[in-house]
Amino acid sequence: MSTTPNSEEFYKKLRDQLYDTSSWPTEYLYKFIIPSNRDKLESLENIFDNMGAVIDTKESKSGKYTSISVNLVMKSPELVIEKYKEVAEKIEGVISL
Repeated sequence: MSTTPNSEEFYKKLRDQLYDTSSWPTEYLYKFIIPSNRDKLESLENIFDNMGAVIDTKESKSGKYTSISVNLVMKSPELVIEKYKEVAEKIEGVISL
């Protein structure tokens, strides 16, 4: 999910898909890839702090990147999207899957 001129259109489509495929509140799985950097990982963990999130990390074989899975219960598609936007805003180089 990049911040392209069509990002609002992308988020609207995602919101509609989330409403169509899930009953809310529901368990949601975020997946991110970040450059391996302790500060970036801590920033991401802080975004989901005190939300009951289960966070799993796995470093790439080369050690350049870290994949992160964040599993937690979200109350609505709007809150899911809000977190995606917060991560994109606060963590440079993040790739949201």
